[in-house]
Amino acid sequence: MTIRSRRETVTFRHPFRIRSIERLLPAGAYEVITDEEAIEGLTFSAYRRIATMIVVPAEGAHNSMEVLSIGSVDLANAQAADASASDD
Repeated sequence: MTIRSRRETVTFRHPFRIRSIERLLPAGAYEVITDEEAIEGLTFSAYRRIATMIVVPAEGAHNSMEVLSIGSVDLANAQAADASASDD
């Protein structure tokens, strides 16, 4: 089974929450890693998402990062909430 990883940077303008993470995360740019596996037996290349992770500052550790597993829908919901939040 072939697995590939895609990396992208997402930016939040406001502090935000993602459902599977128990703490408020600060505004900023975050690296999101998506792992996908090839769907075998097709006549064309196709992949399905098998994992989505976000790199965040480690809780209680200065200058350390941790990679946390999240749901892609939860990420999309956090991005939508951030986009609709006012800049008070």
